[in-house]
Parts: sequence; C-alpha cells; structure tokens
Amino acid sequence: MIRIVGLEEHVILPVQQEALVRAGAPQTPQLGFGDDPIARRLRDTGELRIADMDEQGLDVAVLSLATPGVQSLPAADAVAVARDANDQLAAIVAGNPARFQAFAVIPTPDPAAAVVELERAVTTLGFPGAMLYGRTGDLLADAPEFDDLYRTAARLGVPLHFHPQLPVRAVQEAYYSGLPGGVGAGLATAGLGWYFDLGVQYLRMIFSGVFDRHPSLQVIAGHWGEVVLFYLDHVGIMAPMAGIERPLIDYFRENFWIAGSGTVSERYLRWTAEVVGTERMLYSTDYPYTFGTRPGGFPFLDTSGGVARAFLENAPFTHEEKVAIGAGNWERLTAVQRPAP
Repeated sequence: MIRIVGLEEHVILPVQQEALVRAGAPQTPQLGFGDDPIARRLRDTGELRIADMDEQGLDVAVLSLATPGVQSLPAADAVAVARDANDQLAAIVAGNPARFQAFAVIPTPDPAAAVVELERAVTTLGFPGAMLYGRTGDLLADAPEFDDLYRTAARLGVPLHFHPQLPVRAVQEAYYSGLPGGVGAGLATAGLGWYFDLGVQYLRMIFSGVFDRHPSLQVIAGHWGEVVLFYLDHVGIMAPMAGIERPLIDYFRENFWIAGSGTVSERYLRWTAEVVGTERMLYSTDYPYTFGTRPGGFPFLDTSGGVARAFLENAPFTHEEKVAIGAGNWERLTAVQRPAP
C-alpha cells in the first residue's frame, strides 16, 4: 500500500480569524466563517477531518493556516498570532501524531521576528517546515528583508512551502475587473491570478540571487509549479541577463519540489515529471477546497471518494516512483540532520 502525505491541508484557528476580523477581512467561508461545508472543515481538526482523510485515502495531513496566514496583518498582530497558532498546531499534532504534522506560521510583517519564530518552531516545537504566502504587504518574496529568513531555513534544513494570495489591488482592477457574474473575483484568485502572482515571485527569487546566496534552500511549490514550469524554456533565455550562477531549469531541479494541490490532472502530472523528475514531486490535496462535488465544481478539483489516492495509484509511474511521490520524497526532504536546540 502506498503511503500518502498531503502537504497543503488547510486549517483555520480562532486566533487567526479574530486577527483577520480586526484587520477588516470579510467573514467568508474561505476563512472559516459560517456553517458552509468548507468553513466547518477548515475549523475541524478532529473526527470530521479524519473521516475525510480516510475517504480521500490520505494517511497524513501536514496542516497549514489558510491563506493569507498572518502575512496581511500588522506586524505586532502577526507576531503574536503566529506564536499562538504555532503552539496550537503543535498541540494538535501531539494529540494525533500518526495522522497530523504541521507547517509553522511565520510572521513576515516583522522580518526579524520571523527568523526568531522559525527557529523556535523548528528547534523547540519540532515543525518540519513552514508555510509562507507570497507577498507581505508591498514586499515580494525576493525582498532583501527576508534574506535572514531564507538563510535560517537553509541552516535548519527545513523547506518553505509557499501558497498564493491575492494579487495587488492595481493588478486586480487592471486585469480582472469588469467581468460578469463574479468571474473576475474568481479569475483573480483560484482561477488564475493566484498562480501567476506567486510564479512570478519564484522567478524573482531566482533572478535576484536568493538561491545563489542560499544554495541549500528548499522551496515547495504547489499547483504544479504555479504556471512557471510550463514556460521555463521561454523564461530561461533571461538567465544570462540576470547573471545567475546556473541555468534556470537547474534551480527547479535542485531547489524546488512540486505538488499538485488537489488538481487531479494527469497531463500536469506527466509534465511535472518530465520537467523536474518524480524525485522532486510531492503530494497535496488542497483540503477542504477540493473535497466533495459542489455546484459548478470540476471533476479535476474533487479529491473525495478515494480520488486523491486513486489519482496517484493510477499514475503512469513505477510503484517505486509512486511510493516516493506519496510520502518517500517528503520523508527524504525532512530527514536533514538539524542542530540541537
């Protein structure tokens, strides 16, 4: 039996909800408010979630806060919420370590505090990595302010999983406004905008030298690489202009790990394997956003009914490659010897 660890399995904690409300965020099901099935599943870390994992065929869920994490909060709030959330996530994992792991919450609005919290989360609480959410205010992921954070992650030997968030307001208005039936808002987020926004930031990290300064830094990219993998042949011609140390493709084969985030597309699966190899592929279901059929939903965004497991088991790979994608690569990635606390 192939063991499957899901790396993009979202949760909402009350401390995050309260802080987002104070910051003026809308009280939507996507942030765990109300009685919508998505909202209830985001709040649950007990019987409902375990039952859904069993239905999906998921052995372990690596929990992470739903986007935007704490990265849209004022600095003081972000630091306090991140620390509280990490303590709560550590307690959830300790209560059911056979089924749960978690990504640390990192308060990037205060870059110095972000370094301190990553160190604490890894060396004291035992987190295997952290989840970031692309942009922090006006700062993109390649901003010099985050260099110490990346240096610390590389030193500790833990991966950073990035998740998209909304494009900046000017981009939303210029590219996604004026469309009928709410299409613009959907296109700006889960339809397309999220992935372009984060994919460009990955390229900025490479071209600005983040991985040349920290060559052992490991990044997990969801949604089949956030569009970038499909255009590497084009974008790669700019590598000499940036003066980076390696061909562009090498960064994706040496510093990135790719997961599908619940998009059960065999075409994307095969393309990812061709570009980076199955040894750099991980698994995720994007729970609960892809769990169960909903009006207007798409079959390739439904990981319920055993689809999450069947998608991997039916993949055009050897059994050994499937084992690696399901859990082996994650275990290899997080098996780095770390310094003692």
